[in-house]
Amino acid sequence: MGTGKSTVGQALASALGWQFIDLDNLIELRQKRTIADIFAKDGEAYFRSLETRVLREVAQEKKFVVGCGGGIVLKPENLMIMKRTGHVICLQASVECIIKRTEGASHRPLLHAVDPRQRIEFLLKMRAPYYAQADMFIDTSTLTVSEVVTALKQKIFLADRAGVRSAKAKARRKTKTRMPRIRTKKIMKKRRK
Repeated sequence: MGTGKSTVGQALASALGWQFIDLDNLIELRQKRTIADIFAKDGEAYFRSLETRVLREVAQEKKFVVGCGGGIVLKPENLMIMKRTGHVICLQASVECIIKRTEGASHRPLLHAVDPRQRIEFLLKMRAPYYAQADMFIDTSTLTVSEVVTALKQKIFLADRAGVRSAKAKARRKTKTRMPRIRTKKIMKKRRK
């Protein structure tokens, strides 16, 4: 929350010539109600099940940058889907930056708390092991959107290049035939007799 996923996601998609989709917006469109309303009436567990269902659909598409809510990684199935179908990028920001960016945002149900700072710190600490499984990380606290996009394009390029090299090496290993070992001692003995 407040790390710039929507803004950066749109800019990155544009820079790559891809399309951008915000998972939360798609859920709201499908449900014909807000995320806050879904949380209030049906609870977080119901929302998380919707999130997984929509993620499965979106993951089948190609050339999309998908903005996901920060809690999506709490379900191992979601992380597996994302890793299998693309690069998982974790945008990070300082607590102060997140507070500033989310101030007065009524559409963020997880921040409806007496002490938003304490809530943000708790969420970041609780989710840290899940976020640590991302493929790429970038702190957006002091960077412009353009700087974040440039850095991400470079990271994606390097990751894709490494992936291609790895796939080629794996293919070579599979097709390489092993030469049978010749036991020279036995052959030499037979010839002497």
